[in-house]
Amino acid sequence: MTKTSHALRWFAVLAAVFAFAGPEARAQAPTDEVIRTADINVRGLKRSDFPRMLKLADNVYVYSGLQVRTDIEMEFTTNNLVVVTSDGVLVADAQINDADTRQLLSEIGKVTKQPVKYVVVGSDHNDHTGGNGAFAPGTTFISHPTSKRVLEQRNAATGPNGAKIPVPSEVVADKKVLNLGGTEIQLLFLGRAHTGGDLSVYLPRENILFMSEAYFNRLFPSLYGGYPSEWIAAIKKAEAMNAAIYVPGHGFIDSPRVLREELTSFRLSLERVVSEGYRMKKAGVPLQRATRSAILGPFGYWTRAAQNLPEALGRVYAEADGELK
Repeated sequence: MTKTSHALRWFAVLAAVFAFAGPEARAQAPTDEVIRTADINVRGLKRSDFPRMLKLADNVYVYSGLQVRTDIEMEFTTNNLVVVTSDGVLVADAQINDADTRQLLSEIGKVTKQPVKYVVVGSDHNDHTGGNGAFAPGTTFISHPTSKRVLEQRNAATGPNGAKIPVPSEVVADKKVLNLGGTEIQLLFLGRAHTGGDLSVYLPRENILFMSEAYFNRLFPSLYGGYPSEWIAAIKKAEAMNAAIYVPGHGFIDSPRVLREELTSFRLSLERVVSEGYRMKKAGVPLQRATRSAILGPFGYWTRAAQNLPEALGRVYAEADGELK
């Protein structure tokens, strides 16, 4: 089956799901006709429109919670993959804190009585792990070895009386296959991207790939701790998988066609940042002036472009100097 027919097949699934839903749910159904932005205000949405729980396939959902981050001047969605089986539930990533993650768990409780058995740490950043403590005792956390070390160090830094988050008991350095209630779930490390320990979750039967923070839908690349050129290579690996649905860690859940196109656009935005960084580094432009000299084209209008660009160029300069080990 071609990648186009895969996407069309799953878009038909999404359409069928919403055909029998109420008017409120139908209004949230993903279509190709959207304003391509991560800004809820530009999309004509309000905080009260969130959270959202969208069914992607039989027993597969994506939860979108709204992060209200006054420290970074923007509201944007954080997404979680939810896979329901007869032997428990797998969730990819948490939300930023226990309260938001309990809301995620509440929505899961509306579609199944099965407990959450596994939590996959796709990104070790706090906005994806800060709510890990909301999961029930006995939940198995799985991460890349790099992310496990990061979480251990974070716990150590809180001191003896600080709140600790669960440390993964299982690690995946390359690939791990779970068979949960008859559902095959692949945990994949496609390469260092946003965090260095980035894990993706792939459902081969449904051909759905959740990429966590390796993919932002229309948010400008955040290279805090990221690996610019390796991130591009990781996305190319994901594109080569020809998934029917690519699920981003941040940004809206649009139609399969739009999500595929935006994954490519996100890669192109990274390529632009890298090429501009190397160009200016070679020309001797000081990093302090680089943000004023970067030619970003259409990517300069993306959500959080002005905020994320200085750090992104800093990481490219560091890569050019061989400092990213």
